[in-house]
Amino acid sequence: MVTHGHNQFIIHADGQRVGHTDYRDHDGERLFYHTEVTPEFGGRGLAGQLISDALAQTDLPIVAICPFVRGWLEKNDHDHTWRKPTPADITWLQKELR
Repeated sequence: MVTHGHNQFIIHADGQRVGHTDYRDHDGERLFYHTEVTPEFGGRGLAGQLISDALAQTDLPIVAICPFVRGWLEKNDHDHTWRKPTPADITWLQKELR
């Protein structure tokens, strides 16, 4: 099950939180910058399910800073508008996360 938290989507399995993907919204786009699943839950396809569900709940164009998100977008059929980050995106995100 994937839930939406503050600037992140969280995946639960076996009754516990096992991963998340983090984002920030900027200028009408959603910048996904980090995805993580705890090692003991790796290999179950949970990260892919997390990204699939997170994107299904996102109505904004995507900026795929996170390599996992970018890879998922490149390999899977979807209806999302997305792009790779620019240096300006990275600079903005770094300032935002300070």
